[in-house]
Amino acid sequence: MSEVIDKNAFTEELIRQLRATDQFGNWAKMSDEELLTKKYVKTKEDLKAIPIIADIDEMLIGEIKMLYKAIALQFERKTGVMCNVVMEMSHEGFGRCIVIADKIVLVDKYFKDAHRFGYRTLDKLYDDGQKLLDKAFATYEQYKPCKDK
Repeated sequence: MSEVIDKNAFTEELIRQLRATDQFGNWAKMSDEELLTKKYVKTKEDLKAIPIIADIDEMLIGEIKMLYKAIALQFERKTGVMCNVVMEMSHEGFGRCIVIADKIVLVDKYFKDAHRFGYRTLDKLYDDGQKLLDKAFATYEQYKPCKDK
C-alpha cells in the first residue's frame, strides 16, 4: 500500500486507535486514507444531507473522542506523562472535550452542532490534529510542575 499523504505523529496515533477498534476486521482491506476519509471527512454534499438540528449518535461521539485520545496517547508516548481525556456531550451535539496531564489542561475544545463534525480534507484533519498536539506540548512545557522542590 502506498501512502499518498505524509503522516504526522497525530495521524499515526489516530490510525492506530481506529485499527485497534476494528474487532471484526471490517476495515482491514481499507487503506489508512480510505478509513480516515470514511470516518472524518465530510464534503459539502455530505453536510447538506445532515439536518441543522439533530441528535448526535454515540458512534460519532466516540469518533470525536478518538481524535483527542490520539493526542493524549501521542503526548504520553513522547513525554511519559499520563493524560486523561474527558468529554461531555449533550444529545443535541453541544459539549466539551479536554485533555489533561497532571493538573494542566493541554487541549480544551467546545462543540456545537457536533452531529455535523468533520473535516473537508484529510490534509485539514492532519494539520489540525498536529497543531493541537504541538500546542499540547507547548502548554505542558510552559506550565509543567517543577521537580526540584
